Amino acid sequence: MLKLLIMLIMLIPLCLVNKIWWVVHSLLLMMCFLFMFNFYSIFNYSLISYYMGVDLFSYMLIMLSFWICSLMITSSNNIYFTLYYNNFFLFLIMSLLLMLFLSFSSMNLFSFYLFFESSLIPTLFLILGWGYQPERLQAGIYLIFYTLFASLPLLLVLFSVYYLVDTLYFPLLIFITDTYFFLYLFSILAFLVKMPMFMIHLWLPKAHVEAPISGSMILAGVLLKLGGYGLIRMMKFIMVYTHIYNYFIISLSLMGGMIVSIYCLRQLDLKSLIAYSSVVHMSMVISGLLIMNWWGVLGSLILMLGHGLSSSGLFCLANIIYERSGSRMLLFNKGMMNFMPMMCLWWFLLSSSNMSAPPSMNLLGEIMLLNSIMSWSWLMIIILMFLSFFSAMYTLYMYSYSQHGVYYSGLYSFSLGYIREYHLLLMHWLPLNILFMNGNYLLM
Repeated sequence: MLKLLIMLIMLIPLCLVNKIWWVVHSLLLMMCFLFMFNFYSIFNYSLISYYMGVDLFSYMLIMLSFWICSLMITSSNNIYFTLYYNNFFLFLIMSLLLMLFLSFSSMNLFSFYLFFESSLIPTLFLILGWGYQPERLQAGIYLIFYTLFASLPLLLVLFSVYYLVDTLYFPLLIFITDTYFFLYLFSILAFLVKMPMFMIHLWLPKAHVEAPISGSMILAGVLLKLGGYGLIRMMKFIMVYTHIYNYFIISLSLMGGMIVSIYCLRQLDLKSLIAYSSVVHMSMVISGLLIMNWWGVLGSLILMLGHGLSSSGLFCLANIIYERSGSRMLLFNKGMMNFMPMMCLWWFLLSSSNMSAPPSMNLLGEIMLLNSIMSWSWLMIIILMFLSFFSAMYTLYMYSYSQHGVYYSGLYSFSLGYIREYHLLLMHWLPLNILFMNGNYLLM
C-alpha cells in the first residue's frame, strides 16, 4: 500500500507542470492497473503497512476511485483547452484521490474519520471554482454544513471510545460500554448524511446541479460510497444496537426511495434527475447494510460499484449535451437522436444499466438486496415493487424524452461526438457490464 501511496504523492507536484494533462491521466490509469495486480484476502486485511491495509470492500472502492478520477480528467477537456486554471484543477483531483485512497485503506478509526472529512475540501473547491451558475456558492455551503454538522459529534464519541479502550485500530475494537450507543447514533448520522438518506439528502441535488462534470462524477461515483464503506466498517462495534433501532431507518429509507423516485418523474433538469436517482439507489444500499446479513452487505457493495459507474456515465452524457446546446433542460434537449444518432446508443446502454437491466452489476446487486430485504420482512415486497417500477419509469422517461420527439427549433447543427467522448463512455460501460460476468469473484 505504501508504494502506491508514495507514487500518488509524487504525482501531485507533477500536476503543477505545464502541458502535462494527458501524462498525469496515463499515469493514473497505469496506477489503476498496478493496483489491480495486487493480491488481497477477502475476510482479513492484507497488503498491510503503517495503519493501512485492504480487504474486499476497500480494494473494490479504491479501484473505483482510481478509475473514476482518471475518467474525470478525460471528461474535463474544456478546462484543458480553455487553460482555465487547469494545473490547479489537476492538483485538486489528485489531492482528492489521495484523500479517498487514504480513507478507504485506513485501519484506524480516527484516521478514517480525518480523511473522510478531508475529502470535502477538494470537492468544495471543484464546485466553487469550476461550477456553472452563481448558486454554486449556496450549494457549496449546503455541502459543507450538512456533512460537518452531522459528523462532528462522531469525532467527540471517537475521543470517548479512545479514552475507554486505548485504541481506535479496527481489528482491536470490541464492544464494552454504553458509550457505544452514542457511537451507533452519531456514526449512523454521519454516514447516512454522506450517502445520503431520504430527508437529509437536500445537499446532494444542489451540489450535483452546480458542480462541473468532474465534480458530479466524483460525487456520484465515489464520495457517496464513503458513507456505505463507513457503515460496513462500524457494524462490528455497534451490532448490539442495530437489532433494536435499525427497523426504523430501513423503513424510512425504502419509503424515501419510493417517494424520491416519484419525484424524479417531474424533474426537468437532466443533472437533477440523475442526482435524485442516486438517492433512490442509495436507499436500497442503506437497507441492505443495516439488515446485516452477508447477502445484504455484498449486494450493497456490488450496487455501490454499479451505481458509481452508471450514474457517472449518465452525468458524462448530460454534460456532452450541455456542452453543445448550452442547456441541461429536457425541454430544450428533446429529439437528440436526430442530432447525435451514435450517442443515442450510449444513452440506451447507460440508462438500461441505471434501471438494473441485465447484464449490469446493478442487476446483480439489486437481486441480492431484494433477497436480503425480503428475508428480513416479507411485507417489504410492496415497497420494493413500487421502487423497482418507478426506477424503470423515470429512467425510461429520461431516455425517451431526451432522445425522441421533435427537437428544439433553435438547434441546427453540432459535432456528433469526439473519439474522446466515446472512449469515456466505453470506459464507464465496459467494467459495469463485464464484471457482471465474473460475479462469483465478488460472491466468494
